[in-house]
Amino acid sequence: MEATSLVEKDKNANRLINIVSIAVPLVVALMLGIRQKFDLGSWTTYLPHINGVINSLTSVLLVIGYYFIRQKNVTAHRRTMMTAFTLGAFFLVNYVLYHISNESTPFGGEGWIRPVYYFLLISHIALSVVVLWFVLRAVYFALTKQFVLHKKMTRWALPIWLYVSTTGVIVYLMIKPYYTH
Repeated sequence: MEATSLVEKDKNANRLINIVSIAVPLVVALMLGIRQKFDLGSWTTYLPHINGVINSLTSVLLVIGYYFIRQKNVTAHRRTMMTAFTLGAFFLVNYVLYHISNESTPFGGEGWIRPVYYFLLISHIALSVVVLWFVLRAVYFALTKQFVLHKKMTRWALPIWLYVSTTGVIVYLMIKPYYTH
């Protein structure tokens, strides 16, 4: 009975993870396509800067969380990774709030830096779309104490997530001089 219950629970969780992993990027893409911006106040102009800090903290937390698990400090690892996950959710909310209320800032760099910026931006965006599925599965496996599956999933989730959060900081620093506010 218990094994059947776990299989059913896993099936439902997998379905939910798949739906969320598809819905979130679709909603963000649709939201970015909306030409009409909503006036949420001038405070939203600070959100890219806050998100730069959030991505920086997330990158550091991912490395620290990896260190903790290598040291077999499961409690510190769990706390660190759940903090990184929470920051990721907070980033997403801020990102949506910024983009529904502000025009995107064009990159003004010229010369060799321009293709570097766009390579980082495009790879960051593409991997940010897929990382959610890996992260949600890794978190689910950890919370349900399926540690063998958690470890298999984090082999992909960690490097992709670390790349996405780190390139998010780099892209932010590269475009920061072009913000008008």
